[in-house]
Amino acid sequence: MATLLERPEDAVSATAMARGFSARLKEISSRDTDRLVIFKDNQPVAVMMNVQAYQDLVDELEDLRIEAIARDRLASYQPDQAMSHEEMRALFESPQGQDE
Repeated sequence: MATLLERPEDAVSATAMARGFSARLKEISSRDTDRLVIFKDNQPVAVMMNVQAYQDLVDELEDLRIEAIARDRLASYQPDQAMSHEEMRALFESPQGQDE
């Protein structure tokens, strides 16, 4: 959890968040602050972040998942069992004129 809170000013108590929600929301939406870690009883309970920052995070996670799948597939790749692009097209190509 070391990277969860890089700067002390990113921490806010649940009580302070409730009191100053509008101002904190403005900080997040304008990207003046990357994220706010909300604490309750001295424990982190939630993270509030800008929508675009969240989408960037989700996109990066998806890219990493795809990369891991590709790496796994490459490790078990057997060239003698592979099909060429032409063979694959021939296998799945529909008869002339039925695509349209």
